[in-house]
Parts: sequence; C-alpha cells; structure tokens
Amino acid sequence: MIRFDCDYLEGAHPKILRKIVDTNYEQTPGYGNDIYTKSAISKIRKLCNKENIDVHIVSCGTQVNLVAISSALKPYQGVICVDTGHINVHEAGAIEATGHKVIITKNKNGKITSNDIDKIMKDYINDGACEHMVMPKMVFISFPTECGTNYTKDELKSIYDICKKYSLYLYIDGARLGYGLVSKDTDINTLEDISDLCDMFYIGGTKCGALFGEALIIINDKLKIDFRHNMKQRGALLAKGRMLGIQFDVLMENDLYFKICKNAVELAMKLKKALLDKGYKLLYDSYSNQQFVIINNDKLNELEKDFSFFKWKIIDENNTAVRICTSWATVEENVDKLIEKL
Repeated sequence: MIRFDCDYLEGAHPKILRKIVDTNYEQTPGYGNDIYTKSAISKIRKLCNKENIDVHIVSCGTQVNLVAISSALKPYQGVICVDTGHINVHEAGAIEATGHKVIITKNKNGKITSNDIDKIMKDYINDGACEHMVMPKMVFISFPTECGTNYTKDELKSIYDICKKYSLYLYIDGARLGYGLVSKDTDINTLEDISDLCDMFYIGGTKCGALFGEALIIINDKLKIDFRHNMKQRGALLAKGRMLGIQFDVLMENDLYFKICKNAVELAMKLKKALLDKGYKLLYDSYSNQQFVIINNDKLNELEKDFSFFKWKIIDENNTAVRICTSWATVEENVDKLIEKL
C-alpha cells in the first residue's frame, strides 16, 4: 500500500535522527534552555531578519494553536476564522474549550479577505448591544490554507492592514509553511516575508521533515508577556526540550527545510499536471503539496487497492473528492505508479 493520506506518514529526515543519536548521552538543561534550542532560535531569528522576536518550540499543531490563541485573548474575546479553518474543523473544539469563541466566515478558495474581516468588525461595532457580544480580537489564517491555496503579499498585506485598523492580532498557522514558501503561485517565499506581515506565526515541523514539533514566532511585543507561564499551564513546556531544539536546529541549517519541502511541491505539481491531462477535475487550484481531485467512486475503489487517500468531500452519489498529499519524503517512483494507475 502506497499512502498519500497526509504529509506526516514518514518519520524524520535522516540528518535529524543522526543528530539525536549523536547527542543522546549529552547532559543539557531542560525546558528549551539547551544549546541546540538556543542555536535553532538564533537561526530562525536570522532567517526572519529580526533579533527581537521570541521563539517557542512546542510539540504539535493543535497545541501551538491552543497555547498561542489562549495566551493572546482575554476571556471575553474570540478569533475570526474561515469555515474550513483548522481550529474550526479539525481540533475537536480545542479553542472553544479554553472559553474563546471561533467566529467563522465563509471561505473563498480556502482564504479569508480583508473585506470579510471589515464586515465582521462593522457588524460588531455597529450593534447596539456589542458589549454583550464576544469581542473579535484575532484573525486566524493558514499558509498554505486547508485547501492548499496560498496568499500573495498583497492579499496578506491587505489582511494585516485591516487587522491593524481594528486592533486585531493576525496569527498564521504554518503547519505546512515550508510547502507554501516554495510554491510558485505566491511571492511570499521567505520567513522574513511572512514575519513582516503578522503578529505571530509558526513554522511547522511535524509535516515538514521533523519527528514532531512546531516553532512559534512572536513578533508583537504585547503577546510575549508571560508566554512561558501559559505554555507550562497548557502542558507545552517540554522537559526534554532539546528533542525539539535539535530538530529545528538541523532543519534551519543550510536551507534544509526549504529544500526538502520543494521536493514535495515539485512532485505534487507533476501529479497535478497528470490529473489535468487525464481529464480529472480539481476541487481547488492548489500549488502546494496537497491536491484535491474528484474521482468516480468505481475508479476510487480500484485505486484504493494499491493507494490510500484522505476522503475530503462527497460530491454526489457517483463521485468523491479526495486529498492527495506528497511530503518531504515522497519518492518520484510512487507518484509515477499513481499516475500510471490513474
């Protein structure tokens, strides 16, 4: 069985595993105070071209969203998100469980627009009973989106400008950030680009070559205060923090993170071209490592004898949209086998 369900099906890049083994018997301070975590933070600051940012590395995507959002918001505040957003659909109500409402708006090809945010804020401000309502205080987006689409600099700048107009924080979920930064349909191509246009974002490791781990970058000084206290209370302050630090130290060395993510996107584009050439219809025009294709159910049953996909959406009684993911570790031979079967 060749699996294209998701992009965290393999273990970790061999350089990470070797570094963990090579440093296994070293004694280091805990909770991210080790030399490897400090080295990783230094490299991330350099790539963002900002020395005054805070970097915190935690175990997984749901955890980083939970800690980041709950730390930024007061009890009566909520976060704006599209209906397909990860915090709205696939985190089992983690944000709501902290007492913060997820305020949703309909997505446009997976994205939110500045006009969407403007409307939500005008509706809130102009409501005579707004003090009885949940106050919007943050906007949550993903890059790439859950639909595999990417924001451009102009789109992201427009969103950030409207956030600043209404004193909203902009937080970017970067679970697949590496795949977005190397995509050809966006001019956001560096960590500096993305760090210039938000208050917080995270660099995904779990889906981009690490065993596990996400590096949260806090740019806005207001959001840095007492952050590690909230990490501890939420179970995100790992005693063996060096296991996280080592991984990002390796990924941020010599552009490894970007090189291995480029492999996934190049193979996804090869697959996308083949799908279109063969007459398949795509649900979204994705240029990232995720492709969403509509397949006849009889053909899907045939393919599933040899391949595994994530069933995304039932189109009708005869057709299903599936997500096909490549990853940093995908080999071209497996993509070629899928193309042949298609």
